[in-house]
Amino acid sequence: MASVETVTLPHLPDSPIQLSLFKNVQNSAFLRQQLLEGNSDFEYAFLDASILISRNQILAACFRAITDSLNNRLKSRNVHSEIVFDLSPNNNIAESFRRFGIQDTSSNVVAVKVLRNPNQSVAEHLRQNVQGEPVPLTDEALAEVKDDARLRKIYRLDQPKKGETAALGKEAETFIIGSMALKGS
Repeated sequence: MASVETVTLPHLPDSPIQLSLFKNVQNSAFLRQQLLEGNSDFEYAFLDASILISRNQILAACFRAITDSLNNRLKSRNVHSEIVFDLSPNNNIAESFRRFGIQDTSSNVVAVKVLRNPNQSVAEHLRQNVQGEPVPLTDEALAEVKDDARLRKIYRLDQPKKGETAALGKEAETFIIGSMALKGS
């Protein structure tokens, strides 16, 4: 069964979010195609987990997207595409989807669903349609699949000095979330 967690952000009690992490996904191309075709059954934010540093980063993007949706300020098609857009440090929507959205080659994927209907069966739908191993979405699980080099490039973080192995930690997470929050300010 899909490992789906429901999160309710404190300031948005009427907009619960369901989150899932899938490792070793075999059908990313199919999932991406459903999004491109606008299939309403696949109205999710499918994120490439390799460029996510933490749950807080995902939740910050969800908070901004839901808030913008409630205030009719979406810059993209719907709240789910806005989540992908809000992960980016810049205002280029197409670039946001290339960097943060699911790609045909994505092997680790986070599925995010903002619930508008509490009776939706997200777990069952994901179980039937995502060919991957569901695991709890934790910072530790994201750390196992993240690509530090890509994160450093996207967010323009300092590169480790030659011979050093500097893993991205809380300081990088704070910088990343701050750059997301300042976008468009």
